[in-house]
Amino acid sequence: MAYWLFKSEPATWSWAQQVEAGAAGTHWNGVRNHLAKKHLMAMQVGDRGFFYHSNEGKAVVGIVEVIRPYYPDHTDATGR
Repeated sequence: MAYWLFKSEPATWSWAQQVEAGAAGTHWNGVRNHLAKKHLMAMQVGDRGFFYHSNEGKAVVGIVEVIRPYYPDHTDATGR
């Protein structure tokens, strides 16, 4: 099992929103950095990670678990 760091700005997606999503989770979109995408592709179901609020707060605010293998970001107009 690997451990990861999931960064999100609270104004974009907060820990409270993550908790509200519940066990069904949500997609992790908006990743356009190639290295970050490679890390997403390496994640396996069951891997865990720290949920980190960047910019505001700058703190680990929770622990999350990968519930689905990598799939392309449906919000990326380029299809990459």
